[in-house]
Amino acid sequence: MVVKGAEFRAEAAWGAQEIANMSGITTRLHWADQPYHWHINEGEEVFVVLSGQVNMHYRSKGEKFSVVLQVGDIYHATIGQEHFAEPVGEARILVVEQARSE
Repeated sequence: MVVKGAEFRAEAAWGAQEIANMSGITTRLHWADQPYHWHINEGEEVFVVLSGQVNMHYRSKGEKFSVVLQVGDIYHATIGQEHFAEPVGEARILVVEQARSE
């Protein structure tokens, strides 16, 4: 299967196309033009920017941090890592995480 990631656009921000579910670990392509919300995933999450730019906000040891993710950058949210993504304009993001994770 070939997925044309650069052409994907969801009907609403953070809409996704599931690419694979491998023993409960999903790989989904997301399109977003609006920020997500603060959340903690049930497990780890890998977040890869395929197009656009994303401000990733996260908390660690009670402090807030922010980093600008460019195309090709990868963010790894560890178990219990509170975070939210804020695209700058439109972005396409590949997310690998436990199925049914927020």
